Amino acid sequence: MPRSATAAEAQAADEQSQYLTFMLGGEQFAIGILGIKEIIEYAGLTEVPMMPECIRGVINMRGAVVPVLDLSARFGRKVTAITKRTCIIIVEIESDGERHDMGVIVDAVNAVLEIPLSEIEPAPAFGAKIRTDFIAGMGKVNGKFVILLNVDQVLSPDEISALAQVGANAQASAGVPGPT
Repeated sequence: MPRSATAAEAQAADEQSQYLTFMLGGEQFAIGILGIKEIIEYAGLTEVPMMPECIRGVINMRGAVVPVLDLSARFGRKVTAITKRTCIIIVEIESDGERHDMGVIVDAVNAVLEIPLSEIEPAPAFGAKIRTDFIAGMGKVNGKFVILLNVDQVLSPDEISALAQVGANAQASAGVPGPT
């Protein structure tokens, strides 16, 4: 009977997932814990010219250059104001079969929560303040919703690259000289 016990344990593990919750512009969001590599204190970034507003710069993570994205600006909101509680969450995303590290700036990290699958609703078709393809689901925690983000969509290198191109095109049409 060990096999059925193992299957039951696997099913129980599948019925809830762990999420790191954080604040962004007064709202609570969450990212699945399996995609998170670490959380670091906000420290000075190296700014990179000609990037979209949501790319705040890069940091050195043990010899690797890691881009840092302002999640608030990515969602079309105001740029995150840096405070004592501001953190950078280092996440691993997948794009075209490759894994990449990326940092995201958030107002504050809250806690790791276990949210049962029975308490996760599908992404709404409308009514959210962000695009619905960014939303993996809506978790119910203590009677309130937590927006569960799909980090591979939110941090898609292809889409961020397209944002950079739109910014460059806007600058060119405004008569602002580009890089030479």
